[in-house]
Amino acid sequence: MALLSSSSLSFMAPEFYNVLHHQSSSLTLSRRFPLRPVITALHVCTPPHREFLSSLFVSETASEDELWAAACLRVRSFYDFDPNTFSVQDHKKYLAEREFEALKERIAGKRMGFGRVSCINATVPLSQLSSLLDDLCAACKFTDDDGEDRVVVGTLDVNQCLRLPDEITGKKPEGIGADFARAYLSNVCVAKELQRNGLGYKLVAKSKIVAQGWGISDLYVHVAVDNERAKNLYMKTGFVHESDEPAWQARFLDRPQRLLLWIGLSGINGL
Repeated sequence: MALLSSSSLSFMAPEFYNVLHHQSSSLTLSRRFPLRPVITALHVCTPPHREFLSSLFVSETASEDELWAAACLRVRSFYDFDPNTFSVQDHKKYLAEREFEALKERIAGKRMGFGRVSCINATVPLSQLSSLLDDLCAACKFTDDDGEDRVVVGTLDVNQCLRLPDEITGKKPEGIGADFARAYLSNVCVAKELQRNGLGYKLVAKSKIVAQGWGISDLYVHVAVDNERAKNLYMKTGFVHESDEPAWQARFLDRPQRLLLWIGLSGINGL
C-alpha cells in the first residue's frame, strides 16, 4: 500500500528527503526520468487470491539479499515510472542501490542522530505468487537462510531517534533519555497487488514488538493529512493524533501536509 507513513524513500537518499519517507534525503532525479514520488498515497488493488497469507512471515531483515529485495519494493511502491522512458530500468536500479546502501548504514548504526534501526519485512514463498505476480516476484525476490526463494511483499523501518529529517518532532517522552525511548516508523509500504489483505496491520504489530523490546515507550508515525485509509489503519492499531505539520513547512518541502500520530507502548502486553 504505498501506505506510507511519511517521508518515505528516505533512506533511499541519505536522510530521506521527504520524497516519501522518514529518512530519505536530497535525491536529485534526472529530468530524463519523469518520476512522481508517491508521498503517502495508498494505492488500491484487489489481489487475485489469499492463499499466500497462510505462509506469510513478518520479521526483521535477516540478510543483505532480503534487504535488497526490500529496497526494490520501496522503489517500486514510492515512484511511478513511465515504462517507455529511456533506461528506466537502469534508473530503478540506481534508486534501489541508493536506498540499499543508506539502509545498511542506518542499521549498522553509522547514521548520525539514529540509535537502533530495524527493517521489518512481510515475505511469502515465491511458489505462492510466481504464476500470478511475475513483475513483483522478479523485482523483490530473495533466498532465505534455508535456501527457499521468498518475495518481500511489505516493508517498514523502525527508527530509534529524537526526530526524523524534515519531519514533525514528537513530544514524548520529555527530558533526559528521550532519544532512547522514542521511535518512528518510516518507509511503510505494501505491494500494490496485495493490498487489502491486512499486511499493513501485521507490519505495524511487529514494529511495536520490536520497539518495545528496545525499551521504546513512545512510537510515532507521520501520515499525509488527506490519506484517510492510512490514517484509519494507524488509528485502528492504537495511534492517536498528536500534532499537525505547519502548512508553510509542507509548502516549502513541496509535499502534502502531514499529521504526527503517537502510541504509548509502556505497559502494553501481548503485542
